[in-house]
Amino acid sequence: MTTRTSTSTSWTVAPEPFDSPAAAALWRAYYTEVSDRWYLLHEGHATDPAELEREIAAETGAELAPPTGVLLLAQYNGEPAGTAGVRLLDATAGELKRMFVRADLRGKGGAAVLLHAAEEAARGLGVERMVLDTRGDLVEARVLYARHGYAEIEPYNDHDYAEHWFAKRLCSA
Repeated sequence: MTTRTSTSTSWTVAPEPFDSPAAAALWRAYYTEVSDRWYLLHEGHATDPAELEREIAAETGAELAPPTGVLLLAQYNGEPAGTAGVRLLDATAGELKRMFVRADLRGKGGAAVLLHAAEEAARGLGVERMVLDTRGDLVEARVLYARHGYAEIEPYNDHDYAEHWFAKRLCSA
C-alpha cells in the first residue's frame, strides 16, 4: 500500500514508516495514555517516567514494516492524529496493533476510518482473518471492535495485559 487514501474530507490515512517522527510521537502518546490509565486504575498513580521511557524504547514497531506489516498514519485536517498497524502472524492471519486516535480528536469518526483502512491494508497483505487483544478498562476500544464486526474469541496469546481477544473474518475487497 503506497498510495495516499482519502476517506473523508477531514481524515486521510496513508502508510508511514514505523520510525518516522510522526509515528514515534503518536506511539509515545498512545503508550503514555494506556500505561497511565492502567497504573491510575490499579495503583493510583501515573507510570513511573523511567519505566515509560524504557517500555516505549523497547517496542520499536519494526514488526509493522513491509513486507510483513504496515503502519498507517491518520491525519485530521493535515495534522497527525492516530495510527493503526497490522502485522502478519502467518500466511492468512494478521494482528491489529497500535490502534490509536489522539484524545483531542476522538468523536470525529477517525477510529472507524482508521480501522477500515487497517482492514484494507491487511487484505493487501493477504490477511483473511484479523485478530487483536485489548484490556478490560479500554471499554471504548471494545465497543469500536464489536460495532465493526469483531467477535470475542478465546485467547490467542498470553500477553500480560491482554484481557479480551477479538477476531474478524475479512472478506475480499
